[in-house]
Amino acid sequence: MREFRILSPTAILGYGFPVESLKRGMARRPHAIAVDAGSTDPGPSYLGLGRSFTSHAAVCRDLSLLIPAAARAGVPLIIGTAGGSGARPHVAECLRAVEQVLDECGLRAQLAVIHADVPKGLLTKALRGGRLTPLPFVPPLTPEMLRQTSRVVAQMGLEPLLAALSEPADIVVAGRCYDPAVFAAPPVARGFDTGLALHMGKILECSTIAATPGSGSDCALGVLRADSFRLEPLSPERRFTVQSVAAHTFYEKSHPLLLPGPGGHLDLSQATFTQVTPTAVEVRGSRFVPSERYAVKLEGVRRVGYRTVSLAGVRDRALLDQLDGVLAALRAAVERNSGALDYSLTLRVYGRDGVMGPWEPHPAVVGREVGLVIDVIAPTQPRADAVCGLARSTMLHLGFPGRMSTAGNLAFPFSPADIPVGRVYEFSVYHLLELDDPLALFPVHRMVLGGHGR
Repeated sequence: MREFRILSPTAILGYGFPVESLKRGMARRPHAIAVDAGSTDPGPSYLGLGRSFTSHAAVCRDLSLLIPAAARAGVPLIIGTAGGSGARPHVAECLRAVEQVLDECGLRAQLAVIHADVPKGLLTKALRGGRLTPLPFVPPLTPEMLRQTSRVVAQMGLEPLLAALSEPADIVVAGRCYDPAVFAAPPVARGFDTGLALHMGKILECSTIAATPGSGSDCALGVLRADSFRLEPLSPERRFTVQSVAAHTFYEKSHPLLLPGPGGHLDLSQATFTQVTPTAVEVRGSRFVPSERYAVKLEGVRRVGYRTVSLAGVRDRALLDQLDGVLAALRAAVERNSGALDYSLTLRVYGRDGVMGPWEPHPAVVGREVGLVIDVIAPTQPRADAVCGLARSTMLHLGFPGRMSTAGNLAFPFSPADIPVGRVYEFSVYHLLELDDPLALFPVHRMVLGGHGR
Protein backbone atom coordinates (compact mmCIF):
# COMPACT_ATOMS: atom_id res chain seq x y z
CA MET A 1 0.00 0.00 0.00
CA ARG A 2 1.54 3.30 -1.15
CA GLU A 3 -0.49 5.57 1.10
CA PHE A 4 -3.10 5.33 3.86
CA ARG A 5 -5.95 7.85 3.92
CA ILE A 6 -7.89 8.42 7.12
CA LEU A 7 -10.87 10.71 7.63
CA SER A 8 -11.38 12.69 10.84
CA PRO A 9 -14.96 14.02 10.77
CA THR A 10 -15.01 16.18 13.91
CA ALA A 11 -12.99 16.99 17.01
CA ILE A 12 -15.43 15.17 19.33
CA LEU A 13 -18.19 12.79 18.33
CA GLY A 14 -21.35 14.85 18.85
CA TYR A 15 -19.76 18.19 17.94
CA GLY A 16 -21.19 17.93 14.42
CA PHE A 17 -19.75 18.52 10.94
CA PRO A 18 -21.02 19.72 7.54
CA VAL A 19 -22.49 16.99 5.35
CA GLU A 20 -20.70 18.43 2.30
CA SER A 21 -17.31 18.11 4.03
CA LEU A 22 -18.01 14.45 4.77
CA LYS A 23 -19.00 13.87 1.14
CA ARG A 24 -15.74 15.42 -0.06
CA GLY A 25 -13.82 13.25 2.35
CA MET A 26 -15.56 10.04 1.28
CA ALA A 27 -14.88 10.95 -2.36
CA ARG A 28 -11.17 10.66 -1.50
CA ARG A 29 -11.82 6.97 -0.70
CA PRO A 30 -10.41 6.85 2.84
CA HIS A 31 -9.22 3.53 4.24
CA ALA A 32 -10.73 4.27 7.66
CA ILE A 33 -12.85 6.81 9.53
CA ALA A 34 -11.69 7.58 13.06
CA VAL A 35 -13.14 9.94 15.64
CA ASP A 36 -12.26 10.89 19.19
CA ALA A 37 -15.34 10.87 21.41
CA GLY A 38 -14.05 12.34 24.65
CA SER A 39 -11.46 13.90 26.88
CA THR A 40 -10.80 14.83 30.49
CA ASP A 41 -10.96 18.51 29.49
CA PRO A 42 -14.52 18.96 30.89
CA GLY A 43 -13.26 17.84 34.30
CA PRO A 44 -13.59 14.86 36.61
CA SER A 45 -17.32 14.88 37.29
CA TYR A 46 -18.29 13.32 33.95
CA LEU A 47 -16.08 10.35 34.76
CA GLY A 48 -17.49 10.10 38.27
CA LEU A 49 -21.12 10.51 37.20
CA GLY A 50 -20.81 8.12 34.27
CA ARG A 51 -22.32 10.71 31.92
CA SER A 52 -21.30 12.09 28.57
CA PHE A 53 -20.66 15.79 28.01
CA THR A 54 -22.21 15.54 24.54
CA SER A 55 -25.91 14.80 24.11
CA HIS A 56 -27.27 11.47 22.93
CA ALA A 57 -29.12 13.26 20.12
CA ALA A 58 -25.95 14.99 18.89
CA VAL A 59 -23.96 11.74 18.94
CA CYS A 60 -26.73 9.93 17.04
CA ARG A 61 -26.80 12.71 14.45
CA ASP A 62 -23.09 12.30 13.74
CA LEU A 63 -23.29 8.50 13.74
CA SER A 64 -26.30 8.57 11.40
CA LEU A 65 -23.95 10.01 8.77
CA LEU A 66 -20.72 8.18 9.67
CA ILE A 67 -22.02 4.63 10.03
CA PRO A 68 -23.72 4.49 6.59
CA ALA A 69 -20.74 6.25 4.97
CA ALA A 70 -18.31 3.69 6.42
CA ALA A 71 -20.61 0.81 5.45
CA ARG A 72 -20.94 2.00 1.85
CA ALA A 73 -17.18 2.41 1.55
CA GLY A 74 -16.46 -0.90 3.27
CA VAL A 75 -14.06 0.72 5.76
CA PRO A 76 -13.96 0.57 9.57
CA LEU A 77 -15.32 3.31 11.81
CA ILE A 78 -13.17 3.62 14.94
CA ILE A 79 -14.43 5.53 18.01
CA GLY A 80 -12.06 6.34 20.87
CA THR A 81 -12.78 7.42 24.46
CA ALA A 82 -16.38 6.45 23.86
CA GLY A 83 -19.09 8.33 25.66
CA GLY A 84 -16.86 11.20 26.74
CA SER A 85 -14.72 9.68 29.51
CA GLY A 86 -14.32 6.12 28.29
CA ALA A 87 -15.45 4.18 31.38
CA ARG A 88 -17.90 1.29 31.21
CA PRO A 89 -21.10 3.40 31.46
CA HIS A 90 -19.78 5.76 28.79
CA VAL A 91 -19.00 2.88 26.44
CA ALA A 92 -22.49 1.49 27.10
CA GLU A 93 -24.04 4.85 26.17
CA CYS A 94 -22.03 4.97 22.93
CA LEU A 95 -23.11 1.42 22.08
CA ARG A 96 -26.71 2.42 22.68
CA ALA A 97 -26.32 5.22 20.14
CA VAL A 98 -24.58 2.91 17.65
CA GLU A 99 -27.32 0.31 17.96
CA GLN A 100 -30.04 2.94 17.58
CA VAL A 101 -28.49 4.26 14.36
CA LEU A 102 -27.90 0.79 12.95
CA ASP A 103 -31.54 -0.12 13.54
CA GLU A 104 -32.79 3.15 12.03
CA CYS A 105 -30.58 2.64 8.96
CA GLY A 106 -31.46 -1.03 8.61
CA LEU A 107 -27.81 -2.04 8.96
CA ARG A 108 -26.03 -4.86 10.78
CA ALA A 109 -22.43 -4.50 11.93
CA GLN A 110 -19.62 -6.51 13.46
CA LEU A 111 -18.27 -4.60 16.49
CA ALA A 112 -15.09 -4.82 18.50
CA VAL A 113 -15.52 -3.28 21.95
CA ILE A 114 -12.58 -2.45 24.22
CA HIS A 115 -13.15 -1.48 27.84
CA ALA A 116 -10.58 0.60 29.74
CA ASP A 117 -11.74 0.31 33.36
CA VAL A 118 -9.10 -0.63 35.94
CA PRO A 119 -10.09 -2.82 38.93
CA LYS A 120 -9.18 -1.27 42.28
CA GLY A 121 -7.81 -4.61 43.45
CA LEU A 122 -5.22 -4.47 40.68
CA LEU A 123 -4.30 -0.93 41.68
CA THR A 124 -3.92 -1.96 45.33
CA LYS A 125 -1.39 -4.61 44.26
CA ALA A 126 0.37 -2.15 41.96
CA LEU A 127 0.59 0.40 44.77
CA ARG A 128 2.16 -2.16 47.09
CA GLY A 129 4.53 -3.24 44.33
CA GLY A 130 5.74 0.27 43.53
CA ARG A 131 4.34 0.23 40.00
CA LEU A 132 2.38 3.48 40.28
CA THR A 133 4.15 6.77 39.58
CA PRO A 134 2.47 10.17 40.04
CA LEU A 135 2.52 12.56 37.13
CA PRO A 136 4.22 15.96 37.68
CA PHE A 137 2.61 18.09 40.43
CA VAL A 138 0.51 15.11 41.57
CA PRO A 139 1.05 13.68 45.08
CA PRO A 140 1.82 9.96 45.54
CA LEU A 141 -1.24 7.76 45.71
CA THR A 142 -2.14 6.54 49.20
CA PRO A 143 -4.24 3.51 50.20
CA GLU A 144 -6.82 5.87 51.73
CA MET A 145 -7.12 7.96 48.56
CA LEU A 146 -7.44 4.79 46.51
CA ARG A 147 -10.16 3.55 48.86
CA GLN A 148 -12.13 6.76 48.28
CA THR A 149 -11.75 6.50 44.50
CA SER A 150 -14.94 5.44 42.76
CA ARG A 151 -13.87 4.90 39.13
CA VAL A 152 -10.54 4.55 37.30
CA VAL A 153 -9.77 4.27 33.59
CA ALA A 154 -6.49 3.76 31.77
CA GLN A 155 -5.48 5.35 28.48
CA MET A 156 -4.95 2.48 26.06
CA GLY A 157 -2.24 2.73 23.43
CA LEU A 158 -1.98 1.24 19.98
CA GLU A 159 -1.86 -2.41 21.01
CA PRO A 160 -5.53 -2.97 22.05
CA LEU A 161 -6.72 -1.15 18.93
CA LEU A 162 -4.42 -3.25 16.76
CA ALA A 163 -5.83 -6.36 18.41
CA ALA A 164 -9.36 -5.15 17.65
CA LEU A 165 -8.44 -4.57 14.00
CA SER A 166 -6.68 -7.93 13.65
CA GLU A 167 -10.06 -9.51 12.87
CA PRO A 168 -12.84 -8.06 10.72
CA ALA A 169 -14.69 -5.25 12.51
CA ASP A 170 -17.05 -2.74 10.94
CA ILE A 171 -17.04 -0.54 14.04
CA VAL A 172 -14.54 -0.35 16.90
CA VAL A 173 -15.82 1.24 20.11
CA ALA A 174 -12.98 1.82 22.56
CA GLY A 175 -12.97 3.12 26.11
CA ARG A 176 -10.42 5.68 27.28
CA CYS A 177 -7.70 6.05 24.65
CA TYR A 178 -4.47 7.90 24.15
CA ASP A 179 -5.99 10.41 21.73
CA PRO A 180 -3.65 9.90 18.70
CA ALA A 181 -3.90 6.08 18.93
CA VAL A 182 -7.36 5.91 17.34
CA PHE A 183 -5.99 7.50 14.17
CA ALA A 184 -2.57 5.84 14.21
CA ALA A 185 -3.70 2.24 14.74
CA PRO A 186 -5.29 1.60 11.29
CA PRO A 187 -2.20 2.62 9.28
CA VAL A 188 0.21 1.01 11.76
CA ALA A 189 -1.77 -2.22 11.29
CA ARG A 190 -0.90 -1.93 7.57
CA GLY A 191 2.81 -1.49 8.31
CA PHE A 192 3.18 2.30 8.22
CA ASP A 193 5.66 4.12 10.47
CA THR A 194 4.51 4.49 14.08
CA GLY A 195 6.06 7.92 14.67
CA LEU A 196 4.51 9.50 11.59
CA ALA A 197 1.18 7.82 12.29
CA LEU A 198 1.07 9.08 15.89
CA HIS A 199 2.04 12.63 14.89
CA MET A 200 -0.69 12.60 12.23
CA GLY A 201 -3.10 11.31 14.88
CA LYS A 202 -2.03 14.11 17.21
CA ILE A 203 -3.35 16.61 14.65
CA LEU A 204 -6.36 14.67 13.37
CA GLU A 205 -7.80 13.97 16.82
CA CYS A 206 -8.79 17.65 16.90
CA SER A 207 -9.82 17.62 13.23
CA THR A 208 -9.80 21.17 11.82
CA ILE A 209 -9.03 22.91 15.10
CA ALA A 210 -5.50 22.82 13.62
CA ALA A 211 -6.68 24.57 10.43
CA THR A 212 -7.24 28.25 9.63
CA PRO A 213 -9.85 29.33 10.56
CA GLY A 214 -9.99 26.66 13.21
CA SER A 215 -13.12 24.65 13.98
CA GLY A 216 -13.89 21.60 16.07
CA SER A 217 -16.92 20.87 13.87
CA ASP A 218 -15.52 20.11 10.43
CA CYS A 219 -13.75 17.28 8.61
CA ALA A 220 -10.08 16.74 7.78
CA LEU A 221 -8.15 14.12 5.82
CA GLY A 222 -4.78 12.65 6.70
CA VAL A 223 -2.70 10.99 3.99
CA LEU A 224 0.16 8.87 5.37
CA ARG A 225 3.04 7.70 3.19
CA ALA A 226 6.26 5.84 3.99
CA ASP A 227 8.24 8.97 4.84
CA SER A 228 5.66 11.71 5.45
CA PHE A 229 2.05 12.60 6.04
CA ARG A 230 -0.17 15.27 4.58
CA LEU A 231 -3.07 17.14 6.22
CA GLU A 232 -5.90 18.44 4.04
CA PRO A 233 -9.10 20.29 4.99
CA LEU A 234 -12.35 19.08 3.45
CA SER A 235 -14.08 22.45 3.39
CA PRO A 236 -13.18 25.30 1.01
CA GLU A 237 -13.49 27.65 3.98
CA ARG A 238 -10.38 26.25 5.68
CA ARG A 239 -6.72 25.59 5.06
CA PHE A 240 -3.88 23.96 6.89
CA THR A 241 -0.79 26.13 7.11
CA VAL A 242 2.71 25.49 8.38
CA GLN A 243 2.01 27.82 11.28
CA SER A 244 -1.34 26.25 12.20
CA VAL A 245 -0.05 22.66 12.06
CA ALA A 246 3.19 23.43 13.89
CA ALA A 247 1.26 25.36 16.54
CA HIS A 248 -1.13 22.46 17.07
CA THR A 249 1.84 20.12 17.36
CA PHE A 250 2.73 22.05 20.54
CA TYR A 251 -0.87 21.83 21.81
CA GLU A 252 -1.43 20.10 25.18
CA LYS A 253 2.22 19.21 25.68
CA SER A 254 4.53 19.61 28.65
CA HIS A 255 7.61 19.61 26.37
CA PRO A 256 7.70 21.32 22.96
CA LEU A 257 9.55 18.48 21.20
CA LEU A 258 8.51 15.36 23.10
CA LEU A 259 5.05 13.84 23.43
CA PRO A 260 4.83 10.95 25.91
CA GLY A 261 2.32 8.18 25.45
CA PRO A 262 1.79 4.51 26.21
CA GLY A 263 4.99 2.59 25.61
CA GLY A 264 7.21 5.49 24.60
CA HIS A 265 7.32 9.05 23.34
CA LEU A 266 7.05 10.93 20.09
CA ASP A 267 10.28 12.77 19.23
CA LEU A 268 9.55 15.84 17.10
CA SER A 269 13.00 17.40 17.24
CA GLN A 270 13.60 16.61 13.55
CA ALA A 271 10.07 17.27 12.30
CA THR A 272 9.67 19.57 9.31
CA PHE A 273 6.54 21.27 8.00
CA THR A 274 6.09 22.20 4.33
CA GLN A 275 3.24 24.01 2.60
CA VAL A 276 2.71 21.73 -0.43
CA THR A 277 -0.53 23.35 -1.66
CA PRO A 278 -2.34 26.53 -0.57
CA THR A 279 -4.45 24.39 1.79
CA ALA A 280 -2.31 21.31 2.61
CA VAL A 281 0.77 20.77 4.78
CA GLU A 282 3.27 17.91 4.62
CA VAL A 283 5.13 16.73 7.72
CA ARG A 284 8.33 14.66 7.87
CA GLY A 285 10.83 13.51 10.47
CA SER A 286 8.57 12.46 13.37
CA ARG A 287 9.98 9.50 15.34
CA PHE A 288 8.55 7.15 17.96
CA VAL A 289 11.02 6.14 20.68
CA PRO A 290 9.96 3.09 22.73
CA SER A 291 10.44 3.27 26.49
CA GLU A 292 12.21 0.64 28.57
CA ARG A 293 9.08 0.04 30.62
CA TYR A 294 5.57 0.11 29.23
CA ALA A 295 3.23 2.40 31.20
CA VAL A 296 -0.26 3.79 30.76
CA LYS A 297 -1.81 6.90 32.25
CA LEU A 298 -4.58 6.40 34.81
CA GLU A 299 -7.46 8.77 35.52
CA GLY A 300 -9.53 8.18 38.64
CA VAL A 301 -12.01 10.25 40.62
CA ARG A 302 -13.50 10.47 44.09
CA ARG A 303 -16.63 12.22 45.30
CA VAL A 304 -15.96 15.28 47.44
CA GLY A 305 -19.53 16.38 48.17
CA TYR A 306 -22.46 18.22 46.61
CA ARG A 307 -22.48 21.64 45.01
CA THR A 308 -24.88 24.59 44.95
CA VAL A 309 -24.12 27.83 43.10
CA SER A 310 -25.66 31.27 42.90
CA LEU A 311 -24.93 33.76 40.11
CA ALA A 312 -25.29 37.51 40.57
CA GLY A 313 -24.08 40.84 39.26
CA VAL A 314 -22.61 43.77 41.21
CA ARG A 315 -22.68 47.35 39.85
CA ASP A 316 -22.47 49.60 42.91
CA ARG A 317 -19.20 51.54 42.54
CA ALA A 318 -18.82 51.99 46.30
CA LEU A 319 -19.11 48.22 46.75
CA LEU A 320 -16.70 47.50 43.90
CA ASP A 321 -14.11 49.83 45.38
CA GLN A 322 -14.05 47.84 48.65
CA LEU A 323 -14.98 44.42 47.31
CA ASP A 324 -12.23 42.47 49.12
CA GLY A 325 -13.31 43.78 52.50
CA VAL A 326 -16.98 43.09 51.80
CA LEU A 327 -16.25 39.52 50.68
CA ALA A 328 -14.15 38.94 53.79
CA ALA A 329 -17.05 40.17 55.92
CA LEU A 330 -19.35 37.82 53.99
CA ARG A 331 -17.12 34.83 54.73
CA ALA A 332 -16.99 35.72 58.42
CA ALA A 333 -20.77 36.11 58.65
CA VAL A 334 -21.40 32.78 56.92
CA GLU A 335 -18.92 31.01 59.19
CA ARG A 336 -20.49 32.62 62.24
CA ASN A 337 -24.08 31.80 61.29
CA SER A 338 -23.78 28.44 59.52
CA GLY A 339 -23.23 26.45 62.69
CA ALA A 340 -20.41 24.24 61.40
CA LEU A 341 -17.37 24.25 59.13
CA ASP A 342 -18.45 21.28 57.01
CA TYR A 343 -18.45 23.22 53.72
CA SER A 344 -16.20 25.07 51.30
CA LEU A 345 -17.18 28.52 50.06
CA THR A 346 -15.57 29.85 46.89
CA LEU A 347 -16.29 33.36 45.62
CA ARG A 348 -15.35 34.05 42.00
CA VAL A 349 -15.40 37.63 40.74
CA TYR A 350 -15.66 37.74 36.95
CA GLY A 351 -14.47 41.08 35.65
CA ARG A 352 -11.61 41.08 38.14
CA ASP A 353 -9.89 37.69 38.64
CA GLY A 354 -12.60 35.08 38.03
CA VAL A 355 -10.56 33.28 35.39
CA MET A 356 -6.99 33.49 36.74
CA GLY A 357 -7.72 33.68 40.47
CA PRO A 358 -4.55 34.28 42.51
CA TRP A 359 -2.43 34.27 39.33
CA GLU A 360 -4.20 37.32 37.90
CA PRO A 361 -1.45 39.96 37.40
CA HIS A 362 -3.85 42.94 37.62
CA PRO A 363 -6.52 42.08 40.24
CA ALA A 364 -8.52 45.28 40.12
CA VAL A 365 -12.07 46.09 39.02
CA VAL A 366 -11.68 48.43 36.07
CA GLY A 367 -15.17 48.09 34.57
CA ARG A 368 -18.57 49.27 35.72
CA GLU A 369 -19.79 45.87 36.89
CA VAL A 370 -18.65 42.38 37.85
CA GLY A 371 -20.21 38.94 38.01
CA LEU A 372 -20.13 37.10 41.33
CA VAL A 373 -20.35 33.31 41.56
CA ILE A 374 -21.08 31.92 45.02
CA ASP A 375 -19.92 28.29 44.98
CA VAL A 376 -20.58 25.99 47.94
CA ILE A 377 -19.56 22.33 48.35
CA ALA A 378 -20.89 20.42 51.36
CA PRO A 379 -21.37 16.78 52.42
CA THR A 380 -25.04 16.69 51.34
CA GLN A 381 -27.14 18.58 48.82
CA PRO A 382 -29.45 20.07 51.49
CA ARG A 383 -26.40 21.31 53.39
CA ALA A 384 -24.90 22.87 50.26
CA ASP A 385 -28.27 24.49 49.50
CA ALA A 386 -28.47 25.90 53.02
CA VAL A 387 -24.98 27.40 53.09
CA CYS A 388 -25.30 28.84 49.58
CA GLY A 389 -28.65 30.39 50.50
CA LEU A 390 -27.10 31.88 53.63
CA ALA A 391 -24.17 33.33 51.68
CA ARG A 392 -26.45 34.73 48.97
CA SER A 393 -28.91 36.38 51.39
CA THR A 394 -26.09 37.73 53.59
CA MET A 395 -24.32 39.29 50.60
CA LEU A 396 -27.59 40.73 49.32
CA HIS A 397 -28.14 42.77 52.51
CA LEU A 398 -24.58 43.21 53.82
CA GLY A 399 -23.78 46.75 54.95
CA PHE A 400 -20.56 48.59 54.00
CA PRO A 401 -19.28 52.16 54.25
CA GLY A 402 -20.90 54.43 51.71
CA ARG A 403 -23.86 52.18 51.06
CA MET A 404 -26.80 54.17 49.69
CA SER A 405 -29.62 51.59 49.94
CA THR A 406 -30.94 49.15 52.52
CA ALA A 407 -30.90 46.17 50.17
CA GLY A 408 -29.96 45.16 46.67
CA ASN A 409 -26.20 44.59 46.63
CA LEU A 410 -26.78 41.86 44.04
CA ALA A 411 -28.69 41.60 40.75
CA PHE A 412 -29.85 38.03 40.00
CA PRO A 413 -30.32 36.80 36.42
CA PHE A 414 -32.34 33.77 37.54
CA SER A 415 -35.13 32.88 39.93
CA PRO A 416 -34.66 30.71 41.93
CA ALA A 417 -31.30 32.33 42.54
CA ASP A 418 -29.64 29.19 43.94
CA ILE A 419 -28.87 26.29 41.59
CA PRO A 420 -28.28 22.80 43.05
CA VAL A 421 -25.64 21.09 40.90
CA GLY A 422 -25.45 17.67 42.54
CA ARG A 423 -22.49 15.40 43.17
CA VAL A 424 -18.99 16.84 42.78
CA TYR A 425 -15.85 14.86 41.96
CA GLU A 426 -12.14 15.56 41.87
CA PHE A 427 -9.25 13.65 40.36
CA SER A 428 -7.78 11.29 42.92
CA VAL A 429 -5.70 9.11 40.59
CA TYR A 430 -3.56 10.76 37.94
CA HIS A 431 -0.65 8.36 37.76
CA LEU A 432 1.32 6.08 35.46
CA LEU A 433 0.87 2.32 35.83
CA GLU A 434 3.62 -0.02 34.64
CA LEU A 435 2.33 -2.99 32.64
CA ASP A 436 4.06 -6.20 31.62
CA ASP A 437 1.48 -6.72 28.87
CA PRO A 438 0.01 -3.73 26.96
CA LEU A 439 -3.17 -5.76 26.40
CA ALA A 440 -3.68 -6.88 30.00
CA LEU A 441 -6.17 -4.15 30.96
CA PHE A 442 -7.95 -3.93 27.62
CA PRO A 443 -9.73 -7.12 26.54
CA VAL A 444 -11.44 -7.03 23.15
CA HIS A 445 -15.07 -8.19 23.05
CA ARG A 446 -16.80 -8.87 19.76
CA MET A 447 -20.51 -8.60 19.06
CA VAL A 448 -23.04 -8.02 16.31
CA LEU A 449 -25.45 -5.09 16.50
CA GLY A 450 -28.30 -4.05 14.26
CA GLY A 451 -30.91 -6.23 12.69
CA HIS A 452 -31.79 -7.36 16.20
CA GLY A 453 -28.45 -9.16 16.48
CA ARG A 454 -26.78 -8.71 19.83
